[in-house]
Amino acid sequence: MDSGEAKTTENTENMRIAAGGVNVSENIKRVRDAIAEAAIRSGRSPGDVTLVAAAKTKPAELVMEAIAAGADAIGENRVQEMMAKRGLGAYEGAPLHFIGRLQSNKAARIVGVCDLIESVSSPALIELIGKTAASRGVTQNVLLEVNIGKEPQKAGFAPDRLEEAMELASRTEGVNVMGLMSVPPLYEQSDRNCNYFEAIFQLFIDMTGKKYDNVSMRFLSMGMSDSFTEAIFAGSNMVRVGSAIFGAR
Repeated sequence: MDSGEAKTTENTENMRIAAGGVNVSENIKRVRDAIAEAAIRSGRSPGDVTLVAAAKTKPAELVMEAIAAGADAIGENRVQEMMAKRGLGAYEGAPLHFIGRLQSNKAARIVGVCDLIESVSSPALIELIGKTAASRGVTQNVLLEVNIGKEPQKAGFAPDRLEEAMELASRTEGVNVMGLMSVPPLYEQSDRNCNYFEAIFQLFIDMTGKKYDNVSMRFLSMGMSDSFTEAIFAGSNMVRVGSAIFGAR
Protein backbone atom coordinates (compact mmCIF):
# COMPACT_ATOMS: atom_id res chain seq x y z
CA MET A 1 0.00 0.00 0.00
CA ASP A 2 1.47 3.40 -0.96
CA SER A 3 1.36 6.51 1.25
CA GLY A 4 -1.72 7.87 -0.52
CA GLU A 5 -3.66 4.65 0.04
CA ALA A 6 -2.54 4.58 3.69
CA LYS A 7 -3.77 8.16 4.15
CA THR A 8 -7.14 7.28 2.63
CA THR A 9 -7.45 4.25 4.92
CA GLU A 10 -6.56 6.43 7.94
CA ASN A 11 -9.24 8.92 6.91
CA THR A 12 -11.73 6.06 6.74
CA GLU A 13 -10.83 5.05 10.30
CA ASN A 14 -11.38 8.63 11.51
CA MET A 15 -14.71 8.67 9.68
CA ARG A 16 -15.83 5.49 11.45
CA ILE A 17 -14.99 7.01 14.83
CA ALA A 18 -16.95 10.14 13.91
CA ALA A 19 -19.99 7.98 13.09
CA GLY A 20 -20.52 7.40 16.82
CA GLY A 21 -22.39 10.71 17.02
CA VAL A 22 -24.77 9.56 14.28
CA ASN A 23 -25.41 12.53 12.09
CA VAL A 24 -26.42 10.55 9.02
CA SER A 25 -26.09 13.43 6.56
CA GLU A 26 -22.60 14.35 7.76
CA ASN A 27 -21.54 10.72 7.84
CA ILE A 28 -22.67 10.16 4.27
CA LYS A 29 -20.67 13.20 3.22
CA ARG A 30 -17.58 11.72 4.89
CA VAL A 31 -18.19 8.38 3.21
CA ARG A 32 -18.70 10.10 -0.15
CA ASP A 33 -15.44 12.00 0.27
CA ALA A 34 -13.57 8.79 1.07
CA ILE A 35 -15.19 7.01 -1.91
CA ALA A 36 -14.26 9.90 -4.20
CA GLU A 37 -10.63 9.90 -3.11
CA ALA A 38 -10.32 6.12 -3.48
CA ALA A 39 -12.07 6.12 -6.85
CA ILE A 40 -9.88 8.88 -8.26
CA ARG A 41 -6.72 7.19 -7.00
CA SER A 42 -7.84 3.99 -8.73
CA GLY A 43 -8.37 5.82 -12.02
CA ARG A 44 -12.14 6.10 -11.93
CA SER A 45 -14.80 8.72 -11.36
CA PRO A 46 -16.47 8.94 -7.92
CA GLY A 47 -19.77 8.40 -9.72
CA ASP A 48 -18.59 4.96 -10.82
CA VAL A 49 -19.02 3.65 -7.26
CA THR A 50 -22.50 2.87 -5.92
CA LEU A 51 -23.01 3.56 -2.20
CA VAL A 52 -25.38 1.10 -0.55
CA ALA A 53 -26.35 2.26 2.95
CA ALA A 54 -26.62 -0.92 5.04
CA ALA A 55 -29.54 -0.25 7.36
CA LYS A 56 -29.77 -3.41 9.46
CA THR A 57 -31.54 -2.67 12.80
CA LYS A 58 -31.90 1.03 11.93
CA PRO A 59 -35.33 2.70 12.09
CA ALA A 60 -37.23 3.91 9.05
CA GLU A 61 -36.54 7.54 9.96
CA LEU A 62 -32.78 7.09 9.68
CA VAL A 63 -33.21 5.21 6.40
CA MET A 64 -35.21 8.12 5.00
CA GLU A 65 -32.52 10.52 6.19
CA ALA A 66 -29.86 8.48 4.38
CA ILE A 67 -31.85 8.60 1.15
CA ALA A 68 -32.33 12.35 1.50
CA ALA A 69 -28.58 12.72 2.08
CA GLY A 70 -27.77 10.96 -1.17
CA ALA A 71 -27.34 7.23 -0.55
CA ASP A 72 -27.54 5.47 -3.92
CA ALA A 73 -29.40 2.47 -2.51
CA ILE A 74 -30.50 0.94 0.79
CA GLY A 75 -29.37 -2.53 1.82
CA GLU A 76 -31.20 -4.75 4.29
CA ASN A 77 -30.09 -8.03 5.89
CA ARG A 78 -33.34 -9.40 7.30
CA VAL A 79 -36.48 -10.13 5.34
CA GLN A 80 -38.97 -9.44 8.14
CA GLU A 81 -37.31 -6.16 9.11
CA MET A 82 -37.16 -5.08 5.49
CA MET A 83 -40.82 -5.78 4.87
CA ALA A 84 -41.82 -3.89 8.02
CA LYS A 85 -39.83 -0.79 7.07
CA ARG A 86 -41.05 -1.00 3.50
CA GLY A 87 -44.59 -0.78 4.86
CA LEU A 88 -43.61 2.50 6.47
CA GLY A 89 -42.37 3.92 3.17
CA ALA A 90 -38.76 3.87 4.33
CA TYR A 91 -37.27 3.13 0.90
CA GLU A 92 -39.11 5.65 -1.24
CA GLY A 93 -36.66 7.44 -3.49
CA ALA A 94 -33.90 4.80 -3.60
CA PRO A 95 -33.41 1.25 -4.90
CA LEU A 96 -33.75 -1.51 -2.32
CA HIS A 97 -31.11 -4.24 -2.08
CA PHE A 98 -31.17 -7.41 -0.01
CA ILE A 99 -27.61 -7.99 1.22
CA GLY A 100 -27.98 -10.53 4.04
CA ARG A 101 -27.86 -14.29 4.10
CA LEU A 102 -31.00 -15.44 2.31
CA GLN A 103 -32.87 -18.51 3.49
CA SER A 104 -34.78 -20.54 0.93
CA ASN A 105 -37.99 -20.39 2.93
CA LYS A 106 -37.94 -16.56 2.82
CA ALA A 107 -36.59 -15.95 -0.67
CA ALA A 108 -39.98 -15.91 -2.38
CA ARG A 109 -41.12 -13.00 -0.19
CA ILE A 110 -38.60 -10.59 -1.66
CA VAL A 111 -38.69 -11.56 -5.35
CA GLY A 112 -40.05 -8.57 -7.25
CA VAL A 113 -39.81 -6.46 -4.09
CA CYS A 114 -36.05 -5.83 -4.09
CA ASP A 115 -34.41 -4.06 -6.98
CA LEU A 116 -31.35 -6.24 -6.44
CA ILE A 117 -30.78 -9.39 -4.38
CA GLU A 118 -27.03 -9.31 -3.73
CA SER A 119 -26.67 -12.53 -1.77
CA VAL A 120 -27.65 -15.40 -4.08
CA SER A 121 -25.41 -18.11 -2.73
CA SER A 122 -26.56 -21.51 -4.00
CA PRO A 123 -27.98 -23.30 -7.05
CA ALA A 124 -31.21 -23.87 -5.10
CA LEU A 125 -31.66 -20.12 -4.60
CA ILE A 126 -31.04 -19.42 -8.28
CA GLU A 127 -33.75 -21.90 -9.25
CA LEU A 128 -36.21 -20.77 -6.56
CA ILE A 129 -35.83 -17.08 -7.40
CA GLY A 130 -36.20 -17.82 -11.08
CA LYS A 131 -39.30 -19.94 -10.61
CA THR A 132 -40.93 -17.34 -8.36
CA ALA A 133 -40.03 -14.44 -10.65
CA ALA A 134 -41.35 -16.24 -13.73
CA SER A 135 -44.62 -17.03 -11.96
CA ARG A 136 -45.02 -13.32 -11.15
CA GLY A 137 -44.10 -12.14 -14.62
CA VAL A 138 -40.97 -10.31 -13.49
CA THR A 139 -37.23 -10.61 -13.90
CA GLN A 140 -35.27 -10.48 -10.67
CA ASN A 141 -31.86 -8.80 -10.75
CA VAL A 142 -29.30 -10.62 -8.60
CA LEU A 143 -25.63 -10.81 -7.72
CA LEU A 144 -23.96 -14.16 -7.13
CA GLU A 145 -22.23 -14.33 -3.77
CA VAL A 146 -18.68 -15.69 -3.77
CA ASN A 147 -17.16 -17.26 -0.65
CA ILE A 148 -13.67 -16.20 -1.64
CA GLY A 149 -12.12 -17.31 1.65
CA LYS A 150 -13.89 -20.69 1.56
CA GLU A 151 -15.04 -20.05 5.13
CA PRO A 152 -17.42 -22.76 6.36
CA GLN A 153 -19.50 -20.29 8.39
CA LYS A 154 -20.23 -18.12 5.35
CA ALA A 155 -22.57 -18.67 2.43
CA GLY A 156 -21.58 -18.31 -1.19
CA PHE A 157 -20.21 -20.16 -4.18
CA ALA A 158 -16.66 -21.43 -3.97
CA PRO A 159 -14.56 -19.71 -6.65
CA ASP A 160 -14.15 -22.96 -8.58
CA ARG A 161 -17.94 -23.43 -8.72
CA LEU A 162 -18.77 -19.94 -9.93
CA GLU A 163 -18.70 -20.77 -13.63
CA GLU A 164 -21.14 -23.61 -13.02
CA ALA A 165 -23.43 -21.19 -11.15
CA MET A 166 -23.25 -18.71 -14.03
CA GLU A 167 -24.24 -21.41 -16.48
CA LEU A 168 -27.22 -22.38 -14.32
CA ALA A 169 -28.35 -18.76 -14.02
CA SER A 170 -27.98 -18.23 -17.76
CA ARG A 171 -30.61 -20.86 -18.47
CA THR A 172 -32.94 -19.94 -15.59
CA GLU A 173 -35.94 -17.89 -16.65
CA GLY A 174 -36.71 -14.93 -14.41
CA VAL A 175 -33.13 -14.31 -13.25
CA ASN A 176 -30.72 -11.62 -14.46
CA VAL A 177 -27.21 -11.79 -13.00
CA MET A 178 -25.72 -8.31 -12.73
CA GLY A 179 -22.41 -9.21 -11.11
CA LEU A 180 -20.75 -10.59 -8.00
CA MET A 181 -20.85 -9.92 -4.27
CA SER A 182 -18.47 -11.09 -1.57
CA VAL A 183 -17.72 -10.74 2.14
CA PRO A 184 -14.07 -11.79 2.31
CA PRO A 185 -12.17 -12.54 5.51
CA LEU A 186 -11.02 -9.39 7.28
CA TYR A 187 -7.52 -9.10 8.69
CA GLU A 188 -5.72 -6.35 10.54
CA GLN A 189 -2.97 -6.57 7.92
CA SER A 190 -4.26 -4.56 4.98
CA ASP A 191 -2.18 -6.50 2.46
CA ARG A 192 -4.05 -9.72 3.30
CA ASN A 193 -7.40 -7.99 2.75
CA CYS A 194 -6.19 -6.65 -0.59
CA ASN A 195 -5.20 -10.15 -1.72
CA TYR A 196 -8.79 -11.32 -1.31
CA PHE A 197 -10.23 -8.21 -2.96
CA GLU A 198 -7.89 -8.64 -5.91
CA ALA A 199 -8.86 -12.31 -6.23
CA ILE A 200 -12.55 -11.41 -6.38
CA PHE A 201 -11.86 -8.69 -8.93
CA GLN A 202 -10.04 -11.20 -11.12
CA LEU A 203 -13.05 -13.53 -10.92
CA PHE A 204 -15.27 -10.62 -11.92
CA ILE A 205 -13.05 -9.90 -14.93
CA ASP A 206 -12.99 -13.57 -15.90
CA MET A 207 -16.78 -13.89 -15.75
CA THR A 208 -17.25 -10.61 -17.62
CA GLY A 209 -15.18 -12.01 -20.46
CA LYS A 210 -17.51 -14.98 -20.90
CA LYS A 211 -20.79 -14.81 -22.78
CA TYR A 212 -23.91 -15.98 -20.95
CA ASP A 213 -27.60 -15.38 -21.46
CA ASN A 214 -29.30 -13.49 -18.61
CA VAL A 215 -25.94 -12.15 -17.40
CA SER A 216 -24.81 -8.51 -17.55
CA MET A 217 -21.74 -8.09 -15.35
CA ARG A 218 -22.14 -4.51 -14.15
CA PHE A 219 -21.50 -4.65 -10.41
CA LEU A 220 -18.78 -5.92 -8.10
CA SER A 221 -20.11 -5.47 -4.58
CA MET A 222 -17.36 -5.74 -1.99
CA GLY A 223 -16.17 -3.56 0.84
CA MET A 224 -17.93 -2.45 4.02
CA SER A 225 -17.36 0.24 6.66
CA ASP A 226 -14.01 -1.19 7.72
CA SER A 227 -12.70 -1.96 4.24
CA PHE A 228 -14.47 -0.06 1.48
CA THR A 229 -11.55 2.14 0.44
CA GLU A 230 -9.32 -0.92 0.06
CA ALA A 231 -12.05 -2.64 -1.93
CA ILE A 232 -12.38 0.35 -4.28
CA PHE A 233 -8.62 0.38 -4.85
CA ALA A 234 -8.95 -3.29 -5.88
CA GLY A 235 -11.80 -2.64 -8.35
CA SER A 236 -15.07 -2.65 -6.40
CA ASN A 237 -17.80 -0.44 -7.86
CA MET A 238 -20.42 -1.07 -5.17
CA VAL A 239 -19.81 -0.78 -1.42
CA ARG A 240 -22.09 -1.68 1.48
CA VAL A 241 -21.56 0.78 4.31
CA GLY A 242 -23.46 0.56 7.60
CA SER A 243 -21.77 1.68 10.82
CA ALA A 244 -19.84 4.51 9.14
CA ILE A 245 -23.22 5.98 8.17
CA PHE A 246 -25.62 4.94 10.91
CA GLY A 247 -23.29 4.35 13.84
CA ALA A 248 -22.77 1.08 15.69
CA ARG A 249 -25.61 -1.40 15.85
